Amino acid sequence: MNESWKSYASGSFFDELITPKGQPRAAARGVVRLLQKLPGQEMAERRAAAELAIREMGISFTVYNEAGNIDRAWPFDIIPRVISARQWQAVSDGLRQRSLALNHFIQDIYNQQKILADGVVPADIVLESSNFKPQCMGMSPRFGVWAHICGSDLVRDGDGRFRVLEDNLRVPSGVSYMLENREITKRVLPELFENYSILPVDDYPSQLYQTLASLSPRERRRPCIVVLTPGIFNSAYFEHAYLAQGMGAELVEGRDLMVADDNCVYMRTVDGPVRVDVIYRRIDEDFMDPEAFRPESLLGVPGLMRAWKAGNVAIANAPGSGVADDKVIYAFVPEMIRYYLKQKPLLASVPTWLCMREKDREHVLKNLDQLVVKPANESGGYGIMVGPHSTAAVRRKFARLIEENPRNYVAQPTLALSTAPTYIDEAVEPRHLDLRPFILQGRDTWVTPGGLTRVALTRGSLVVNSSQGGGSKDTWIVEGKA
Repeated sequence: MNESWKSYASGSFFDELITPKGQPRAAARGVVRLLQKLPGQEMAERRAAAELAIREMGISFTVYNEAGNIDRAWPFDIIPRVISARQWQAVSDGLRQRSLALNHFIQDIYNQQKILADGVVPADIVLESSNFKPQCMGMSPRFGVWAHICGSDLVRDGDGRFRVLEDNLRVPSGVSYMLENREITKRVLPELFENYSILPVDDYPSQLYQTLASLSPRERRRPCIVVLTPGIFNSAYFEHAYLAQGMGAELVEGRDLMVADDNCVYMRTVDGPVRVDVIYRRIDEDFMDPEAFRPESLLGVPGLMRAWKAGNVAIANAPGSGVADDKVIYAFVPEMIRYYLKQKPLLASVPTWLCMREKDREHVLKNLDQLVVKPANESGGYGIMVGPHSTAAVRRKFARLIEENPRNYVAQPTLALSTAPTYIDEAVEPRHLDLRPFILQGRDTWVTPGGLTRVALTRGSLVVNSSQGGGSKDTWIVEGKA
């Protein structure tokens, strides 16, 4: 056995591949045993092969910092994460339920607002949210679905139970890296695929296409679908281009589209204007249409909201869907499930304190050294304070921020995030991770078998975002017991 595996220990944390007694979990037995047999030199060679493949395939992401926009190769760990199909079925059912309830909520908020009138969710929390868009009032997209692509972040706590950490309903990213992780793993560990029944993920582009095509306002055998990107300097541009190519759709920027007098959207081509049926937007709605939102925006398409409200074009995700992406709103999702679906939540949420409530705020301020504090509408791991890993100065800063704008902050317990074996500096060590599966909803609902596993590459760190130094793994859903 490779020496680094002999000393592997995850401590008090739930480990995805190894039991507390040091044995491989049933679903991961074949993976672990093969990797344990690989000499250290061969493990290093396999990792080098993965890094070469990433460079050759041009898999990159952009980090924004004070030095400017830095393009980096995608950080990837060669040891896959393994989850049994039986466990995943329960998670998948919970994600479908959650996505359905969230879409009911958004549809309600922009129409009858019954959940507000019934006092299930406080009206001021919703109507004063920066993500609530009055311009969307009275709209009812096809199938009543607003968030067609959702990326809910899952974590596993100390007892191995999956919990939803947050929902991403505006422009969730990362699915292209999920697909590329699988391709890289096939290249560098091909023997693992010979005896394993791993659920495929490579049909995601076709599933996405079918979801988007079902939204078309015109009955056409092949509707015109475009992917609207802010451009090459966006951190997720690689993904925008990847998905457009995978679907056979056009990748466009705002200047490539126009809204004509008939309130239809057209794509400029060398052969003349072509009517667009569906826009998969990867641009924040505030910059999507300078007529309706920010007039100074040069990224969007003037009149796009007019065309959408006239029913002449479908937009995924629909404008206004971010109202359910607020981390304050997140705290009410279990109530939404009970209210709209008359069901018990199948997936647990993480306990959340809302700093806008006086009692919650007092608790948070007294326990900043133990809690994770998050701004309500940031993403990418920005603006977060992890109490146990913070300094007194940082805690004082966050106490001031909370008192100045309590509506903008929530707090959650510092979870004992699960770990998985990760190849770091020629040794196998436990690292904390999360999981972002993707839920597609249009005429039908589909959940990815697995998702994007993100890994905190720094020992002891709980921050998994690639923008904050995290990496990723391939995620396998396999037959077998966990």
